[in-house]
Amino acid sequence: MPLTTTCIGAYPKPDWLPVLDWFKVDQGMTDSGGEVTRQFTKTMEEENTNLAELLDRATIEAVKDQIACGIGVPTDGEQRRENYIHYQCRHLSGFDFSSLTKRVLRDGAYEASLPTIRGKIEPEGEHFLPDDWRVAQSATDRPVKITVPGPITIKDTTANVYYKDDKTLTFDLARALNHEIRALAQAGCKYIQVDEPLFARQPEAALAYGIEALEMCFDGVADDVVRVMHMCCGYPGHLDDHEYHKADPQSYFQIASTIDQSSIDQVSIEDAHRHNDLSLLEKFTKTSVIFGAVAIAQSRLESVEEVSERLQQALQHIDKDRLIVAPDCGLGFLGRDLAMSKLKVLCEAAAAV
Repeated sequence: MPLTTTCIGAYPKPDWLPVLDWFKVDQGMTDSGGEVTRQFTKTMEEENTNLAELLDRATIEAVKDQIACGIGVPTDGEQRRENYIHYQCRHLSGFDFSSLTKRVLRDGAYEASLPTIRGKIEPEGEHFLPDDWRVAQSATDRPVKITVPGPITIKDTTANVYYKDDKTLTFDLARALNHEIRALAQAGCKYIQVDEPLFARQPEAALAYGIEALEMCFDGVADDVVRVMHMCCGYPGHLDDHEYHKADPQSYFQIASTIDQSSIDQVSIEDAHRHNDLSLLEKFTKTSVIFGAVAIAQSRLESVEEVSERLQQALQHIDKDRLIVAPDCGLGFLGRDLAMSKLKVLCEAAAAV
C-alpha cells in the first residue's frame, strides 16, 4: 500500500473569487495585514448576491484539484478565509474588527494591524464550519479535513486589551473553539485539524498550558474522529524568500513526547524547507506523523526521486503505517499550476516508497 497523503489547509484562490487573502497581498503595502482585514470585512458586508455561490464553487474546485493530484485526505482549501486565523475569530464574541491594533509579530519579523480583543471570548451566532465541510465533502467520496486555528496561535495573532493573563485567554479561546469543533464532528467530519504553529515558536507556553488547551478543543469529540494538530515553523512574506525567520527546529524535540502522550492522533511537522534530525520521529511512539515533503514557499519543483529518497530515510525512524505525506504547510503562495505540480510529485513519491 502507498503512504497516505493529505494537504494541510490553504489552497490557491482563483482570480475570479472576490476575497482578498494575505497570500496575494502586496508586500510593499504599508499596512498589509490591516488592509486584508478591512477589505475582507467590506466584501462580506457588500450585497454581493452571488458571493455564496462563488465561495462554494471555489471550495469544490479546490477539493477536486487535490483529488486529481492523488491526495487521499484533501482539505476545503480554506477558500472562504482571508487568513486561516481571523475567519474563525469573526464568529466569536469579544473581537473588534473595526478598530485594529498594530503589533509586532513573529519575533520582530513583521508588523501588522490586527483584530482587537475587547471583551470575553465566547461562541457567537450559528455554527458555520459544518456547512463549510458539507460543501467541500459534496465534491468527493474521500474524507475532507477541516482546519481550525489553535488558541495560542489566535492569541498571538490578535491584539488583547481585555484579558489580564495569557492562560485565561487561551482557555476561553479553547472552550469557544470546542463549541464549533463539536458541531463539526457531529455533522460527520472525520478529520479535524487544529493549527498551532506557535507551539514551535513558544514551546514553553505549549508545555505550560498550550497542550492542555489543545485537549480542551477536542473535548467531547467522538473517538472515530481523527484529531490532527499542525505545527509549522512560520511563513515567509513572499515566494522564494529564502532568508525568512523560522522557529528553532529544536522546538519540535522539546514538545514531541508530550504531544505523543496526548489524545492527538496525527501531528504535522515541516521537513522540506529545512530537514529535521530524523531521530525526531522516534519521539512519536503512537502518534502518526504528517511529514512535510514538499516546500510551500519555493518555486523550485522537487523531483519524485528526491522526495522518495527523503521518505525512505524517514521510514528508518517510524513505522510505515504511521507516516503520512503532505506539503510543509498551506499552498497559497504557489498558484494553482505549481501547487498541483508539487502535489502530483508528492503523491507519486508516496506511491513509489
